[in-house]
Parts: sequence; structure tokens; C-alpha cells
Amino acid sequence: MATAVKLSGITKTFGNLKANDNVSLSIEAGSIHALVGENGAGKSTLSNIIYGLLHPDSGVMEIDGKAVKFSSARQAIEAGIGMVHQHFKLAPTLSVTENIILGKEQSRFALPARRIGREIAQLAQHHGLEVDPDALVSTLSVGEQQRVEILKLLYRRARILILDEPTAVLSPPETARLFVTLRSLAAEGHTILLITHKLDEVLAVSDTVSVMRKGALAGTLPTASTGKDELARMMVGRDVLIRTANPPQASGKSVLSIDKLVYRTPDGIEKLRELTLQVRAGEIYGIAGVEGNGQSELLSLLWGTFDRDGKTGGSIAIDGRQTLGMSPAEVAALGVSMIPEDRHKSAVIAEYGIEQNLILGRHREKAFHRGIDFNRDALRKNAATMIGRYDVRCAAESNPPIASLSGGNQQKIVVAREMERPLLKLLVLAQPTRGVDIGAIEQIHRRIIDARKRGLAILLISSELEEVVALSTRIGCLYKGAIRHEFSEEEVRRGREAELGFEQEIGMHIT
Repeated sequence: MATAVKLSGITKTFGNLKANDNVSLSIEAGSIHALVGENGAGKSTLSNIIYGLLHPDSGVMEIDGKAVKFSSARQAIEAGIGMVHQHFKLAPTLSVTENIILGKEQSRFALPARRIGREIAQLAQHHGLEVDPDALVSTLSVGEQQRVEILKLLYRRARILILDEPTAVLSPPETARLFVTLRSLAAEGHTILLITHKLDEVLAVSDTVSVMRKGALAGTLPTASTGKDELARMMVGRDVLIRTANPPQASGKSVLSIDKLVYRTPDGIEKLRELTLQVRAGEIYGIAGVEGNGQSELLSLLWGTFDRDGKTGGSIAIDGRQTLGMSPAEVAALGVSMIPEDRHKSAVIAEYGIEQNLILGRHREKAFHRGIDFNRDALRKNAATMIGRYDVRCAAESNPPIASLSGGNQQKIVVAREMERPLLKLLVLAQPTRGVDIGAIEQIHRRIIDARKRGLAILLISSELEEVVALSTRIGCLYKGAIRHEFSEEEVRRGREAELGFEQEIGMHIT
């Protein structure tokens, strides 16, 4: 089989950090080739080099047998390469058609939108990527937006598709549908480079998998001849617990009590329907559900960031104190910490350094102050401790901006900050391991279980059923804004021990 992409001795450094270290790799045409590795292992750097966003310091890249040197992404696109980034690059106020042709308009005077819309509709139907060409992107689900990103590449006749963490925000049905599309594209001769940390998905859809560790290529294997344990060991350099030990523990008094919680948007759309649950000290209450069933609204009501023009009903109480309507600072003062579902919107400031991001929301604590100013030594000491404790991979420069870190390492910063707050009673964790590699997932899961052992009440909201099952004491199935079914502690324990079938049983209650 012909080679679509060949890399020979690719090296790229940023200051003292060697992001890619003499990487040589071949990707066969018409195959699905997975690229895995820990956060900061060099996956994104390598894919950005292929796509022309970065230039290697040394080494040779060949596309379809010809040596190339891209000075921009436009040149890569012209060579038939397209990339779907983990965070979509769509204009929400434009239509699907306008987004797809953006930058490739055919006329200075008038866009033949109707004809192009028909072409896009036919392209979408052919590849199982159905979406309304006239719909505004802002009205689309996350899965539909991803289809638009893929259609944009196909419309530009890309033969080589790079997908960076394509299932990070997809529901299980959307993920299955995407995999059908990827297999169909590969069968038609497209080459797909799949960058992901989800090893189950690597094994399910790829033909070949390459593992990176600390900037170097640890090895390339046919997917059919490997498994999760071997891939995890290659990624981390040691044996990794795929599922962290989670022994039973007696629960205490109720810390969080939600009773018949209702929320309607200012437009009158019902998002929460008399949602009722309790979280006790020393337990992890897991909420399983397809995203878009009220998780975001529940989080905003808990944290006090909801749209006050909407209609609320019911109650939220923390240690018996009613909190519905409190500000985030007032909620935090009660001993509550939250990891939000979208770190870029709600948890980090990209241009701020690591030191500053590690005290966001904690900046009033006396430990970080000296007089009326911040105590710079305290900030540096706190950052050094958190970087070491949570294994944050970053350049050796002083206090780099958090935007310079990989997505997984940014998430580690958020997890460290929120789980290390003093005087905690309640942890609200939304997608705590989103975009994080298997080694870091193991570490974060251990810290969550340790927090439960210390007697904290923990509300876990995750679209990863495996994560919900592995960590939860009890599980509530969220569907259309209400808990449709709740699995007791005994049912969860039996399901975890059975291993097979329990996730499917949960899935029946959330779709």
C-alpha cells in the first residue's frame, strides 16, 4: 500500500523543551492511523507540523512520496491535508454553508449559496454527515458542529484528515456514528490521523497505532495485535491501573440536597424538571447522561452563574442552608469547589501564567497576600507544589502562560486548584478528566477517591460511563432534565464487579 505521510527525523524544540525528538513515522494511504501518548508527549506538535501550523527544526516530511516544506496551513490545505481541531473553528453567527465556504468564496460579488448548499447537502448525505446547510452554527449540537468541520475538509477535497480528540465532547451514539463515517472515508481512500487518549476507541476504529512518550516515538503497532494494557505501558513507561481501586465506605450526613429543582430559560425552554437528589459526606454521586440533558443548567444553578431572567423553582441546600440565587463567591465560602465542564470558558485565563491560574477564585486567601499585594514567593511555592503533585508538564521557563500548555496539562492545573482548596465540604466535578491521558486519569481518579475517603461529598458529572461506574457510590441517570433512574450503592457495587453489561444498562436510562 502507498504511503500518504512519511516523517523522517522530525525534531521541534520550544526553549528548553524538546516537543518532538527525531520522530520517524509512516502513515499508509487509506488507513486510520491513531496517535496516542500522555499530555505533553508531542502529539499536537507533530500534527501541527503536518498541517503546516508549525515548522520542524530538522527532519523531512513527505506527502504522497514528495518532500514538502509548508510555511502555512494554506499550503497544507492545497496539498490535500485538513485538520479538525479539538476546539472547533466555526463562526457561530454564520450558516453551515457560509462556514464551509469561508475563505474559499468563488465570487467577489455574490455567493452562489443555493447551489453550494445543494452540493454540501449531497456531500453530507453521501458520507452520513447529515446537517442542514442553511442552519446557523449556533443552533447546532456539538455532534452536528463536528460534522460541519469534517464537511469543510471534504468540500476542500482533503485526502488526509487529521482529527484531534474528535470524541472529547460527543455522546456514545454520536461517537459510534462518527466511527461509521471514518471507516467509510478510509474505504474510499481517505487517510485519517486520529489523535486521542481514549484507548478503547483506538482499538475499536484504527488500523495502526503509534505511541509517543516524552516527545519521541515509543513504537508503532498493528491495532489488532495490541491491547489497552500494552498501549498504556508504552505511553507511561510503567504499568497503569486501568480502573483505580475503589473500596466501599460508609456515608455520612447529607451535604447537598436538591429538591424538585426547575429551570426554564428566558425563552421558556424547560431545562430541569423537578430534579431531586442528595449527596452525602463520604460518597460520590455520579450523574450519567448524554450532554445537553440539563447538566450545564444544574451546574450553573449550583454555582450561581445562571441567567437570572430564567425561571427557577425548587431548592438547593448545602449543609441545610439554601443557596439558590447565591453568587459564586458566596457558594465557595460554604466550602464548595467546582471543576466546570468547559475550562476555556469558565476555569482558566489563557494569557495568565500558571501561578495566577492556580489561584483563580482563591485570590482572596490570606496565604497568597503580603500587605495589599500578592506574595510572589507564596505564588511560586504554590505553583511548584501543584506542578509536582499533579505532574503538570510544562517548559522550564518562569511562569509560562497557561495557553502554552497542552489541553490535558491545563486540565491538571484546574483540578489541582479546585481539589486543593482549604476547608472543603463539597466537590462538584464536571468532566474532570476531559482531554486527559490515561496516566493522568489514574492519578486524578486516585485523588477523587482520596477526597471521598476524607469525608468530602462529591457530585460527579461525566459523559464517560466508564468513569462514572469506576468512581461512583450511587448513580443517577439524567434524561431531559430529571433523574430518570437511580442505581443504589449495592447495585453500583454489583455492576462494577460484573464489569460487563452494567454500562449498557445505564445507557438504557439516558437515551
